Amino acid sequence: MTVNPGHLPRATEALPDDRFLDREESWLRFNQRVLELAEDPELPLLERVRFLSIFASNLDEFFMVRVAGLARRMATGLAVQSASGRQPREVLERTGEVAHELMRRHAACFRKEVLPDLAKEGIEILRWDELAETEQERLRRLFRDRIYPVLTPLVVDSAHPFPYISGLSLNLAVIVRDPETDATMFARVKVPPLLPRFFEASPDRFTPLEDVIAAHLGQLFVGMEVVEHHAFRVTRNQDLEIDDDISEGLLQALERELLRRRFGPVVRLEVEESISDGVLELLTTELAIEERQIYRLVGPLDLAGLGAIADLDRPELKYSPFVPSKEALPEDVDIFSAIRQGDVLVHHPYDSFTTTVQRLIEDAATDPGVLAIKQTLYRTSGDSPIVDALMSAAEAGKQVVVVVELKARFDERANIAWARKLETAGCHVVYGFVGLKTHCKLALIVREDPDGSLRRYCHIGTGNYHPKTARLYEDFGLLTCAPDVGEDVSALFNHLTGYSRQGSYNRLLVAPNSLRSGLVQRIEHEIDNHRAGHRARVRIKCNSLVDEVVIDALYRASRAGVPVDVWVRGICALRPGVPGLSETIRVRSVLGRFLEHSRVFAFENGGEPEVWLGSADLMHRNLDRRVEALVTVTDRTQRDELIALLDRAMDPGTHAWALDGDGTWTRSEPGPGEALLDIQTHLVRSRRWRTVDD
Repeated sequence: MTVNPGHLPRATEALPDDRFLDREESWLRFNQRVLELAEDPELPLLERVRFLSIFASNLDEFFMVRVAGLARRMATGLAVQSASGRQPREVLERTGEVAHELMRRHAACFRKEVLPDLAKEGIEILRWDELAETEQERLRRLFRDRIYPVLTPLVVDSAHPFPYISGLSLNLAVIVRDPETDATMFARVKVPPLLPRFFEASPDRFTPLEDVIAAHLGQLFVGMEVVEHHAFRVTRNQDLEIDDDISEGLLQALERELLRRRFGPVVRLEVEESISDGVLELLTTELAIEERQIYRLVGPLDLAGLGAIADLDRPELKYSPFVPSKEALPEDVDIFSAIRQGDVLVHHPYDSFTTTVQRLIEDAATDPGVLAIKQTLYRTSGDSPIVDALMSAAEAGKQVVVVVELKARFDERANIAWARKLETAGCHVVYGFVGLKTHCKLALIVREDPDGSLRRYCHIGTGNYHPKTARLYEDFGLLTCAPDVGEDVSALFNHLTGYSRQGSYNRLLVAPNSLRSGLVQRIEHEIDNHRAGHRARVRIKCNSLVDEVVIDALYRASRAGVPVDVWVRGICALRPGVPGLSETIRVRSVLGRFLEHSRVFAFENGGEPEVWLGSADLMHRNLDRRVEALVTVTDRTQRDELIALLDRAMDPGTHAWALDGDGTWTRSEPGPGEALLDIQTHLVRSRRWRTVDD
């Protein structure tokens, strides 16, 4: 169907004011599902440890970005009532309540469940006093050789003000007494972030780094008495604030802002529950925080560092290893010939990223018929073979254009580094639009084929060109040389690099111009089909569903009787199953070994399904402030494959979490004698895969 970029949703009867769930609490409930995986005794033990680490790092980012952003808007008077109807102060208070609850539960899971289970497997994480004397002696030598040289104790007195505590730093608050004057002073010792979070005292026996430092405080404060010491950790606002209208280069502005990021306002103070009232009061005063921002926990703090424990070489305590399939594009087949035979749909990590997408770029770099390569890069690894291939192509004289998004959150510094490498190699590097992030995943290869014709080979994906995360993130990609897609992708690249004002496309929906309106039009078309007695259904797979316009369109579809299935990984502001509003809407979430990352949109279309995949989530930032792209899948077999996957996730026999209208997520439980299907394990065992043991 034709897309009208200026399409406005149909005016219908009013929808209730309380129809949206709070997005911040919904995100916290997502992280609760991660925690439930860590609590699951059926999962391999070291994978539970990894989920504990993921929970902690997720929560760090949530405070640095979402909580900090809300606090900043409140401080500047810019905060407004949320779509859920909560006032900013209510959102902040409720967020704190849920975060406190989850952080206590997280610490309890580590102490009461995972630690004892690790000990049964011969892996122990011990505090200093629990170590054997021989282990303590070994760590004393290690402290002298590796730790002591990098420590800098900072005392607070009339000549030394309270030090500035950088974000996410782990610290020791120390009270020392001068035996000659009986005066007490506060000192701060920063735990070096570049050293291991847990030190191995003896094989498979570990202790937190701050415990090793605390045991040797006498060497840092010679001649003083150490009265008490306590670990604490600060989280600061670390979202970027860049003025896109500045006259100097975005690159230099971003580098300056990265330096400032470590010292934004404090939004959370984590302390061990044993901390004394006096030390806590001093920290509270100096850091200028409120009581609600203080999180008292059983130590150790900073359990994001458990990732190192999860990486231990104990394969029997992990998921079974496997090798991704190479069947999508066999290595003995010319990749360009294969794509000319028909569109190729790849599903990572089940299909190898290395032998499909990465190979496409690498082969293009060395192919004498390739004239130009254009690619968007949002995130990639520092040693990316794709970046290397693009540099090689430029050095070989091919025209290489790379649209780099410098403002990819928390990857900005890495992106600056390899953007400069690309420029040095002769690539044309473009930094996207003022006011918009370039988030679409596109590659375009212009090639003169052996028959003399000039063809455009394209890749449109849901995930980043990142070889490492491609082994952990679930994503789709479409490789095609269809002329209409090639024309669309060429036009979009011209839009990204020049001043083209492309408004419509053949097989793409592009944000911020036509993507939201295109999806809403299709939802409304399903309503028309249902009323006309034709087959109608909406299926959506995304990371987050927040956009009120799209949610309202889904509510209208449900009121009309259209079945709506939503498979969401993270935030969902839609209330499913509400009588008179969303009775035909089901929402499910799947979490597991791989991070569900793909975005797929399927419309029944009267029996001729229309299926789209691409980079866009259903959030304001994706639909209004990013360049996103969806491509329609035209191959019937591939459409059926995508729809079958979406249906399998919604099946009652599949392991998933179901969302209720009140915002509660309930994990599916098998009946007596039954077993639930793990969709990721099913895909691992499907015909395209083989395990290492097979």
